[in-house]
Amino acid sequence: MEDKKLKIGEVSRRLDVAVETIRMYEREGLIIVAKTKSGQRFYSEDDLHWLNCIRRLIKEQGLNIEGIRRLLSLIPCWQIKPCSQKDRAECPAFKGSIKPCWMIKSDLKGDCRSSDCRQCHVYLNAHECTNLKGLLQKYTQIKNNPV
Repeated sequence: MEDKKLKIGEVSRRLDVAVETIRMYEREGLIIVAKTKSGQRFYSEDDLHWLNCIRRLIKEQGLNIEGIRRLLSLIPCWQIKPCSQKDRAECPAFKGSIKPCWMIKSDLKGDCRSSDCRQCHVYLNAHECTNLKGLLQKYTQIKNNPV
């Protein structure tokens, strides 16, 4: 079943969020929006879920955009997309960027630079905002207790 594509106005109405707020989240790098060749934005149900998560993090958890961005930068992309030690040594995301990997894509090398971030497991895992702490703990345990 194909995921329904929603225009920004419909997303705004469904989430009761201003169109400009949605565009701001995109500019700030919190969401990667699918666009047509003419630049029209389209959103999936997953995007709606993620936008709703962002709103909850702001309204219920008291985070601001910079706080969310820094929290997302803690997602261990190098473990979700297993990277070699050599790749990690050269990777700005691994070295301690304060932005999630999809926001520093131009600084990345190899597969990460050429991949579609909207389809990447790292970006898709970010949508687990209700349990980001659990996600981070999961990957910390993998790192500390390799199989």
